[in-house]
Amino acid sequence: MRAAAPVSLDRLPARRLPANAWVVPATAIGALLPLLLLVSDFFTGLLGANPLQRAEQQTGVLALSLLLLSLSTTPLRLIAGALGQRLLWPARVRKTLGLTGALYAGVHLLIYGLDRGFNPLSFLTDVLKRPYITVGLSALLLLVPLVLTSRKDSVRRLGFGRWTRLHRLSYAVAALGVLHFWWSVKKDHTGPVIALVVLLVLFGVRLVLQRRTKARQRKAAV
Repeated sequence: MRAAAPVSLDRLPARRLPANAWVVPATAIGALLPLLLLVSDFFTGLLGANPLQRAEQQTGVLALSLLLLSLSTTPLRLIAGALGQRLLWPARVRKTLGLTGALYAGVHLLIYGLDRGFNPLSFLTDVLKRPYITVGLSALLLLVPLVLTSRKDSVRRLGFGRWTRLHRLSYAVAALGVLHFWWSVKKDHTGPVIALVVLLVLFGVRLVLQRRTKARQRKAAV
């Protein structure tokens, strides 16, 4: 038998990466970097006299910030579409931002429990007596189905319509997160106010652009 001729590497088809393939890993690294810095600051004593409380506050702010950034991707894509531009990267980073936001929310709860010695009775008392704890826990529980259905095959299993309606809970999660942030701050409400304004702007932009899109679709159908 004749030996097969070696295949030249020059003749192999070049495998091209999708455009902006770096965006998702860069987003993940950027989102996780504050957590690494927080861990480093914790072990080097840079978090002050009460490191657990400081870490709890920072992870909470990071969780809400990433969730708001995740919500901003759809309005950004809709605005670009209204201007005749097609942006693909916002849809690609939306899941990464949402999942890392959920991760920070989980770490936020973990640090809260660690600071209180993981006492179930104390935790239950806080949930029942402190509204900001009740609201924060509600937001975290609503995040669970969103995380569990973040895989691509979840859209196929649930159907696009049901999956879309389910993931509209992300606005409820963000609203509860802003309320939790507001009630947990005693004096300076600058941070919660900024978060509230951002959430209202994102919701308003999305609502207006979606209505315009539906109006154009109805006119085109006539």
